[in-house]
Amino acid sequence: MGTNDKLQKLFAEAVAIEAESAKEAGALSYMARSMVMATLPHRKVEGNEFIRQNGDFTLSLMSPTHIGLPFGSIPRLLVAWVTTEAVRTKQRELILGDSLSEFMRALDLVPTGGRWGTITRLKEQMARLFASSVTCSYADGKRFAFQSVQVVDRASLWWDPKTPEQSTLWQSAIVLGEHFFKEIIESPVAVDMRALKVLKQSPMALDIYTLLTYRMSYLRKSTAIPWDGMQQQLGSDYAQTPEGLRNFKKKFIKALSMVHVVYPDANIDVTETGLILKPSKTHVPMLIK
Repeated sequence: MGTNDKLQKLFAEAVAIEAESAKEAGALSYMARSMVMATLPHRKVEGNEFIRQNGDFTLSLMSPTHIGLPFGSIPRLLVAWVTTEAVRTKQRELILGDSLSEFMRALDLVPTGGRWGTITRLKEQMARLFASSVTCSYADGKRFAFQSVQVVDRASLWWDPKTPEQSTLWQSAIVLGEHFFKEIIESPVAVDMRALKVLKQSPMALDIYTLLTYRMSYLRKSTAIPWDGMQQQLGSDYAQTPEGLRNFKKKFIKALSMVHVVYPDANIDVTETGLILKPSKTHVPMLIK
């Protein structure tokens, strides 16, 4: 898809989102709050531990060395699907669908084969995400607290990548970790799945969209976020150097322009020193129990 086609799709989806709410369109979805406050890697990283910080909050993601850490847009779409299904069904065991292509359509992915095809990438990222454990910690100099959770306790994936349309005798399913399930059920972040799908080419845009949707749900006064603070939260893959910060700012501003198309009500000032978030209408109302 060329640049003009991508822009046309982005603007067309923005018009649809403006015309009909996520709930009315059947696109109401959710994200795990812990992975909104401190996000997954944007690109492949070496090693088996990845750390992101947001003020006093730190997220540490770990995965077995032989499997590796999840990265990019696909794990973000997977987290959204998992969280949405858990909120909808209130069950730890989630059925992924009779066929691989059926599940991929739910993520707005077109099945393609080969080394760099979507089937290969989805299979790899599912293994990386489902094998990961997350440690969330809070430390403000006086108090310290942490909790470690396993994203998935058990996964059974029976699909044959060579025949993605074919149904299997046994349904593919996952069982969420107990603490992860409890966290996403008690405090999910409401998002519009249409926005996630149209922004899925950019992990940064996905992170900005979910972060703004969450922050604007409770923001009551203007808040300044310095660039280095935003880099810690959304750009830990960038070098902690002046050049790394410049690269992060450039990437962030480009992605923010995409997010503004689907979420025009987000009131943000971009300055030399950072961002100023101003109270705005949240893109999707938070879950009311």
